[in-house]
Amino acid sequence: MRKRIPKILVTGGAGFIGSAFVRLIDNAGLIVVVDKLTYAGDLNRLKESKGKVKFYKTDICNKTAIQAIFKKEKPDIVLHFAAESHVDRSISDASPFINTNFCGTQVLLDASRRHKVKKFILISTDEVYGEICDGKFKENSPMKASSPYAASKAAADLLVQSYIRTHNFPAIIIRPCNNYGPWQFPEKLIPLAIKTVLKGRKVPVYAKGENIREWLFVDDCARGILEVMRKGKIGEIYNLGSGIESKNIDTVRLVLKTLGADEKRFKFVKDRPGHDLRYSLDSSKSKKSLGWRAEKGLETGIKLTVNWYLENKAWLMKDFKRCRLS
Repeated sequence: MRKRIPKILVTGGAGFIGSAFVRLIDNAGLIVVVDKLTYAGDLNRLKESKGKVKFYKTDICNKTAIQAIFKKEKPDIVLHFAAESHVDRSISDASPFINTNFCGTQVLLDASRRHKVKKFILISTDEVYGEICDGKFKENSPMKASSPYAASKAAADLLVQSYIRTHNFPAIIIRPCNNYGPWQFPEKLIPLAIKTVLKGRKVPVYAKGENIREWLFVDDCARGILEVMRKGKIGEIYNLGSGIESKNIDTVRLVLKTLGADEKRFKFVKDRPGHDLRYSLDSSKSKKSLGWRAEKGLETGIKLTVNWYLENKAWLMKDFKRCRLS
């Protein structure tokens, strides 16, 4: 008997990481994308998948609409990417982050339970752990979120864990490190640096640029999420990290070098409140149990990213509400 192809519902599928995942799996099953299309959502990210996915413009906080989509589509697997994700915006106004990241997750969990979804995967973040000066975060490290964004993601993370324990709910949690690559909205460090240079300005860098981030090329992250979907164990948490750490100032200098710009074309600005010093993930569990590891080094990844933005300047140079670096 021919094996049934599972139907996969992807929230936030027109976003940065969600769309990379959709592009990766658009021939792997029946794909349904749900996205509110906020300022950071863009259907152009899915143009390669046109005709291969079914799209609903819907707010995940809209319980009636979500229940109707689940009733009609009957998904087997839910990949939950949808989230407000910019730390600076959460500091200015935490409300959208609580509504989408926490309340929206609860709506999806209840719809998934009601319609007997076989697997629910939450895309969380390394920021739920807070900062770490030495060593690396393991999946069982305590969460100590610093920003309203991270707190809203940690709350969603804990809510999913509570459904696993209380309702025997078939969920898995993924905590990736900082993603970068093509199609990232230019409020984040790397695309904003590229855009700033192309506009002839100096790239703003918080404090002295000593904050350390672990960088993961978005296509590597999408592959890792796919491996979790295929091989991950229900009830488990998986870190997805590259092991590639870089100070923000060094990352900006690498972008400048790749663009052929003066490596001193940046300026230090007042630090962000509660700015975490360093993130670093222990991803040995994902490597051993899933056979996954990052393939792109930072220099190669940034070269690919810079080239993509240079080829897609019209998209990069769109007007957007100014934000500071993440």
